[in-house]
Amino acid sequence: MDPKIIENATLWGNNTYFNEVDRKEINSLLADLPKNELELTERFYRDLEFGTGGLRAPMGMGQNRMNKYNVRRATQALANNVIKHFGGGSAVISYDSRNSSKEFAMEAAGVFAANGIKAHIFSVLTPTPMLSFGVRYFKAKTGIMITASHNPPIYNGFKAFWNDGAQVVPPVDKEVITEYNKLTDWGMIKYMSFEEAEAQGLAVWTDEKVEEAFYQVIEQKVIQDLEFCKSQGSKLSIVYTALHGTGEVPCNETARRLGFTKFYSIPEQAKPDGNFPTVKSPNPEDPKAMAMAIDYMMNNNWDIAYGTDPDGDRLGVVVNDHGKPAILNGNQIAALMLYYVFSIKAEKKTLPEKALVIKSIVTSPIQNAIVEHFGGTVMDTLTGFKWMAGLIRELEEKKSPHNFVFASEESFGYMPHNESRDKDGVSSLALMSEVALYYKLKGMSLVDALDEIYTKFGFFYESLVSLDYEGIQGAQKISRIMEYFRQYPEAQFAGEEIVAKEDYQSSVSTDLRLKSDKMIALPKSNVLSFTFASGNKLFLRPSGTEPKIKFYTMVRETEGELSEKKINALKKVKIIEEKIIELCEKA
Repeated sequence: MDPKIIENATLWGNNTYFNEVDRKEINSLLADLPKNELELTERFYRDLEFGTGGLRAPMGMGQNRMNKYNVRRATQALANNVIKHFGGGSAVISYDSRNSSKEFAMEAAGVFAANGIKAHIFSVLTPTPMLSFGVRYFKAKTGIMITASHNPPIYNGFKAFWNDGAQVVPPVDKEVITEYNKLTDWGMIKYMSFEEAEAQGLAVWTDEKVEEAFYQVIEQKVIQDLEFCKSQGSKLSIVYTALHGTGEVPCNETARRLGFTKFYSIPEQAKPDGNFPTVKSPNPEDPKAMAMAIDYMMNNNWDIAYGTDPDGDRLGVVVNDHGKPAILNGNQIAALMLYYVFSIKAEKKTLPEKALVIKSIVTSPIQNAIVEHFGGTVMDTLTGFKWMAGLIRELEEKKSPHNFVFASEESFGYMPHNESRDKDGVSSLALMSEVALYYKLKGMSLVDALDEIYTKFGFFYESLVSLDYEGIQGAQKISRIMEYFRQYPEAQFAGEEIVAKEDYQSSVSTDLRLKSDKMIALPKSNVLSFTFASGNKLFLRPSGTEPKIKFYTMVRETEGELSEKKINALKKVKIIEEKIIELCEKA
């Protein structure tokens, strides 16, 4: 066993900064080295990295684990930068339903308080979009959301936000990372107990005013008008599952306020529970997680089923398509929202000049077709709403003439307004219900509505292959796969001629026909893409938050009847997916 691992673990086991129970956890592992070699290695082979969005890891004692000590360290790094940039100010902290989330939030408040930064801490479980809104509402300088999104129950995490309510982006993210890495001595972290912080007025629980303001924004952002929803909303029947997360109260409240009164929440999944006992993964992207909601919808012939993840920023949608369940992917959900927003606003003459839509590079180009049809503009960013919100801030600072309308990414994240500067499952549920009601009143399901869009703009089809590789060996495997594709030796991939390659790590786009390079005007990121002669595309990137590598295939068919387009697109995607899996197995 690597002596450095034992040395690191022993230092933690002997350090009286950690409490006795936590030290005992480490020392019990050290007591049986042969049995616990892998566990000790995973916990102590490196420091838990403060990535570009914060922390995320399994919970437990150790350098490479989520625990209250690493939360303190990350908060101190954030506090140092608040003091550097603003000389002080306040912070907003929230937490989801995961185990230890509230405890970690209170630990963060203790660090802010010890640094003279007043911490507003939500008194209730709060979805990420409400935390983002809260930073703006309190005019705070920073914010923290304690969540690991839809990761398995053993995980927790720490998302860092800046004064615009968005997650930290360059240069601030790098500055926070630098500060985090400087904190090599636990004595460098300022800390007071939550009780002491509260007594000094430096930790304050929020009241319902901030929540009320959040709901009022959703009411104001209705696309048709609020009266339309309130008078007609009871005609749409909605099934909802919170998947044991934060969404139960805000999603019920939002539906009630907008008039969607035929709203049934799955009781077995309504109660917040960090063990997520009814699902393998609390991810609305996973049809298995939506199974209870789908069953209720079909057994009772209701119209639509929704699911949100533990921190309430993602929304999954399943439609009752004339008696059959249709599971929509993130690109389809976004296309429906987008087409509805633009067509209704155009009809009502409320579409702003230079209407702007923002999407990630791996999100469907059907959005370009829709938005450009209405005279708007689409701008691409790297994957992640931090980049989209960062672009909004950049455009605001430059006093750009573009007017934000909508943002989305394929992984079930949508931002229907920019009062919250992150993906927003609650506001998205409101918008999607409005869309579904509109089409139901026309006698159409959302699948019918999608076909209407495809008929108008061509059939766009996207697929995601997500391969899991856990631990150190998994990280090495992902690295080998990325390197193999960077050096991919063939001129074709799965029968498609490669005409261009974009390497976002080196910021170089290569035209293979002209043998010429040009720079990619986005921040560097470990992402590759191939453009084929057909216009179809393949992207690949390691996940920034999970031990996965993801492959995104994008196909467009414009010839023939819609049924033919669908068949041809599915065939092409299947061939590409089979080639991806074959090559990854060899890497």
